[in-house]
Amino acid sequence: MKEVSSVLGDSSSSLLLSLLLAQLHLLASAFPAQPRRIQTDFDKLTNQTRHLLKLTQDLLKDPVFGTEVDHHRFKSLPAISSRVSDLSSLEFKPTLSQLYADLKSFEHHFEWLNRTRKQQHSSVPKLTDMISHIKSLIHSLQRQMTRAEASRIPVPSPSLPPNLAFHWEVVQSSQELLQRFRLFCDWASRVFLTLKSRLPA
Repeated sequence: MKEVSSVLGDSSSSLLLSLLLAQLHLLASAFPAQPRRIQTDFDKLTNQTRHLLKLTQDLLKDPVFGTEVDHHRFKSLPAISSRVSDLSSLEFKPTLSQLYADLKSFEHHFEWLNRTRKQQHSSVPKLTDMISHIKSLIHSLQRQMTRAEASRIPVPSPSLPPNLAFHWEVVQSSQELLQRFRLFCDWASRVFLTLKSRLPA
């Protein structure tokens, strides 16, 4: 009887071990897909940002923007850091949160400028396509923030210039905003690449 009990006990242990190994195999095969999916999502964020950079550069080629802008009309635009050394000190969650807040700020400014452009019947290029792509990038970024459990930084109402009464004011405001956004897109694309490089392989 003892030998039978011993055999049964060994069989039960072997069965349990087999079940555990099978579960571990399933888990091991399931989880590698998650990092790959996140890396693909960061590729999309980078590509969306580069597309916005290209849109901005094309808009700035319009002949209407033929003069340099010396003053700063927009006091509430994000401060853009462009030092390569700053990339090495980025923290994952806070960086996603800050990029989201910065994009929302630019979105508010561009929407205001687009309304002003329409009211003035200005010859400044349309910003509708630009705004649409900004909203799409914000949506993609929100998904990554949800996955990473990154908090949303409150975005204050922008401090906008007074009503633009003249065409040249609309032109200069548009040019300044596009130039600042060009810097942001260049920086943000580098940030997304840096964050992606820190993801598990």
